[in-house]
Amino acid sequence: MVLSPVSILGGDSVYCINEAQMSHAKQLAEEDPDSSTKIKSLIKKLETDFTRNERAALAFTIIDNLRQNREK
Repeated sequence: MVLSPVSILGGDSVYCINEAQMSHAKQLAEEDPDSSTKIKSLIKKLETDFTRNERAALAFTIIDNLRQNREK
């Protein structure tokens, strides 16, 4: 069976995202006094400097790095 490549441009799901984890991540990014400033600043720069496709590639790379290096 041959699988077609999945575009990172949107539409098809590549990973399942746990809603509780997403909620916690959004809270950390939007409300945490220490983390939110750093996260918002970096996201603003990425959204200015990177294309949507580059941001998607970065997001998937970060997720994969987190999966492979759980102790970091």
